[in-house]
Amino acid sequence: MPEVGNRRVLAFDFGTRRIGVASGQELLGSGQPVAMLPARDGIPDWQQLAHLLEEWRPDLVVVGLPLNMDDTENEMCARARKFGKRIHGRFHLPVEMVDERLTSFEAKGEVMAAGGSRDFGRHGVDDRAAVLILETWFGLQRERAGQ
Repeated sequence: MPEVGNRRVLAFDFGTRRIGVASGQELLGSGQPVAMLPARDGIPDWQQLAHLLEEWRPDLVVVGLPLNMDDTENEMCARARKFGKRIHGRFHLPVEMVDERLTSFEAKGEVMAAGGSRDFGRHGVDDRAAVLILETWFGLQRERAGQ
């Protein structure tokens, strides 16, 4: 595995209908949207997910943890953690959870500011939310490294 600071990371914004995916290089500290995977009650097409992991070859996976504003966990946190554990179990990749409060809200704001569709049910922002999750994680890594 590459040294800390030089890892390729794939981030997931877990949802019951869609799972957003973003990719980034730790060295650059920014992410790019990759895909929005359809999910059935939070379960992705594992074949499709395997293909993505094969294509992007991440050193680490980050999954957003949708904590409540008071820092407590909810049912979606348990489901996001389970999703992360399944990725780790199936693909043997290290998985880290990161607080994703407000990322979907922020992603919707970015889309509206750019004049995009407000029909988020049909045109999701999950891939953009995954970018924000990834960039949050990159920021935490810089803080830990004291940069």
